Amino acid sequence: MTQQPGTLAEIGEFGLIEAIRPLFPQGAAVEVGPGDDAAVVSVPSGRVVLSTDLLVEGRHFRRDWSSAEDIGHRAAAANMSDVNAMGGRADSAVVAFGGPADLPVAWAVDLARGIADECALVGASVVGGDVTESDAIVVSMTVLGSCAGPVVLRSGARPGDMVALCGRIGWSAAGWAVLGRGFRSPRVVVEAHRRPEPPYAAGPEAAAAGATAMIDVSDGLLADLGHVATASGVAIDVRAGAFEIAEPLQAVGAALGLDPVQFVLTGGEDHALAATFPAEVELPAGWMAIGAVAEGSGVTVDGSAYDEVPSGHQHFR
Repeated sequence: MTQQPGTLAEIGEFGLIEAIRPLFPQGAAVEVGPGDDAAVVSVPSGRVVLSTDLLVEGRHFRRDWSSAEDIGHRAAAANMSDVNAMGGRADSAVVAFGGPADLPVAWAVDLARGIADECALVGASVVGGDVTESDAIVVSMTVLGSCAGPVVLRSGARPGDMVALCGRIGWSAAGWAVLGRGFRSPRVVVEAHRRPEPPYAAGPEAAAAGATAMIDVSDGLLADLGHVATASGVAIDVRAGAFEIAEPLQAVGAALGLDPVQFVLTGGEDHALAATFPAEVELPAGWMAIGAVAEGSGVTVDGSAYDEVPSGHQHFR
């Protein structure tokens, strides 16, 4: 953790900005970075892919479960994975932060460092933002990206397509289940919940390979495939046997009396990618086939409705 003394009340708004500004190097696409009324960035492709996300303390994260750097990584990953799901790549971002006056400066600086380190994985620049006082910690981030090739929407799936997945899935849900019961092991799933690992290269690769529809798996695989099915006007069937349930997920399921398949099918926040491809397409490296698209509506598992647990997260419910 950063050894920066004092609280936000002592350093003030502009002191905090000066403390975190050095953490955010500016890329070649940035014409005007932090410090002016607005940033100016170039968009070589002529199209901007935009995504925004909001994290609220107590709803999306807990400080006793995750470090400030972990939360920063999660905030950036959630946004950049949405751009990834369009077949794009994040180029720049703005961050708005609210926190209580007695919050240690070191915590806020570590949050900024986590955001910066996650953005560095794809070469995105944080070009500005805002800070304000609030009762709870709030992090809002907006990412701008671009697509070198075709933009992939949720609405392009067609009957006969195969459904495929890229990235780790179910691990964050297993970590959340462990933390929610007051445990800290298996450590690998706890760390997966604290800091996701989106497959950032997979989105553009899938677009280039001919993906017909794609989505970031943030609310749960079945729930998010449900968005694809609705937008495309099709039915999607998932094969439960397509997934190899990793040993840590099996261990958590056994310890908590849960079927570990639930973590895979309904758990979110791993930020894997799910996509549909024409059946004749050779899947890019890292992708695996998990189901098929057909005429109809809705999402099933092995031909039947999955009623074991709710299929995914929804706010306000």
